Amino acid sequence: MSYVDGFVCAVPTDKREEYRQHAAEAALVFKKYGAERVVETWGDDIPDGEVTSFPMAVQCKDSETVVFSWIIWPSKAARDDGMAQFMKDPICDQNLNPMPFDGKRLIYGGFETIVDC
Repeated sequence: MSYVDGFVCAVPTDKREEYRQHAAEAALVFKKYGAERVVETWGDDIPDGEVTSFPMAVQCKDSETVVFSWIIWPSKAARDDGMAQFMKDPICDQNLNPMPFDGKRLIYGGFETIVDC
């Protein structure tokens, strides 16, 4: 089964197009290094929680929108290799290509697929 990297972050709402362009460029590089699919979604119906929520998890401000993203890899080994190559790619140079959001509040993790319908 496939392996999935998941990401949640808060992006300044007025930087939606800048983020979309940044993500589209990164997606091509992820695919160059073996990703099968890259999906970026812009929050539209994200409720505030009382105990936990997407906005709380990334300390989303009123001027920001939650973004939920995932990358599908053919396997964990392909992900480990592809992610290592991606991190060495010039696209990751923060001086040349800064992220249009606060990366300190980015949540990410790798997930083994257990159901895929």
